[in-house]
Amino acid sequence: MLPSLGFQEIILLGVLALIVVGPKDLPLLLRKLGRWTAKLRGMAQEFRTGFDELARQAELDELKKEVDALRRTSSLNSVVQEVQRPLGTLESYAGISPPPPPAPPEAVEGVEANEPVADAPSGAAATPEPAPIEDMPTPADAKPVVRSVS
Repeated sequence: MLPSLGFQEIILLGVLALIVVGPKDLPLLLRKLGRWTAKLRGMAQEFRTGFDELARQAELDELKKEVDALRRTSSLNSVVQEVQRPLGTLESYAGISPPPPPAPPEAVEGVEANEPVADAPSGAAATPEPAPIEDMPTPADAKPVVRSVS
């Protein structure tokens, strides 16, 4: 903004002021110049302070509006209900339907599923079949995990 003044330029200005104004009035001139400079600095500082205050006030007003908007849109009860809502299964999150349960093994007429078959060789031990799949819980039958809010 202002041109930079070196030592030689300042000495030159001082000599010119001494010649133009004179040695008698030079201290009065420098005193007035100092007062004007102080007033200008004070006004600049006051402007900066006022501008900073306006910016701070605008920021606070914006923050108040955001807080009010948050208070209106979400209440604590809706947040608690969202947290306590049961979780879905992986299939529901992926958007696919769960696989159908497998069909029970077909039983031979007159023979139960857990009995050894009559055609088995007499020396071989009959292997027991695993428990039916209907007794095992499936993801659809499983109870959702409920989270508690502390």
